[in-house]
Amino acid sequence: MERPRILVVEDDGDISNMLLDLLEQNDFSGVPAYSGTEALLLLEREEFALVLLDLMLPGKSGTQVLEELRGRLRLRVPVIAVTAMGRTASKVELLGGGADDYLTKPFHNDELIARIQVQLRNFGGGRGTAEGMLRHGDLRLDPGGLTVTLGGKALSLTRRELLILKLLLENPNKVFTKNNIYESVWGEEFFGDENTVNVHISNLRAKLAKVRPGVEYIQTVWGIGFKLADPASGASNRDKS
Repeated sequence: MERPRILVVEDDGDISNMLLDLLEQNDFSGVPAYSGTEALLLLEREEFALVLLDLMLPGKSGTQVLEELRGRLRLRVPVIAVTAMGRTASKVELLGGGADDYLTKPFHNDELIARIQVQLRNFGGGRGTAEGMLRHGDLRLDPGGLTVTLGGKALSLTRRELLILKLLLENPNKVFTKNNIYESVWGEEFFGDENTVNVHISNLRAKLAKVRPGVEYIQTVWGIGFKLADPASGASNRDKS
């Protein structure tokens, strides 16, 4: 089973190495970032199960990283902030600013691991993955919460776009005709209006391509319909409806 990847944002090399070793010992995969700018670059390019974020960083502070992570990047990844601040007001500001939890230095290693495990369970990640989570490459769909993320970024889909994607993810090797898709998603008999399905497939592709340009997630099978594509293929995600 793939180990949950955790981004460790800490500018002190000794502390960073200690945290990376601790994560390794507890079956996590740690990735270091030594500044706020480096952390944001990694978050834009890669997917992480959790972010361990020190607030006192060179350049962009941890608070600024948190602000961009929740704002510009729109990532739902859980964040545990590590702070030397002890004031209650500061802790309230942290949680209000988008952190999911915080630890005050110095902290016990066991407490850190316990808090990481709690966040991963809450977010359906790592060893606590929620039952029924649909995955394909870096695409995730939670049927229970009806939420979709791509590369860790939340997607804003219409109900029918989400249901089409859910249908494809539940049957990754099946080719669906437009008739199949319409009757499954709309719940009505199909009378040959292919344009309705085409428009929704096109819009869904466009939203996926906005996050992952040049990667195909929905493949057209000419003369038949659509199926889930292999995102590792790197094929163009242009409209093929």
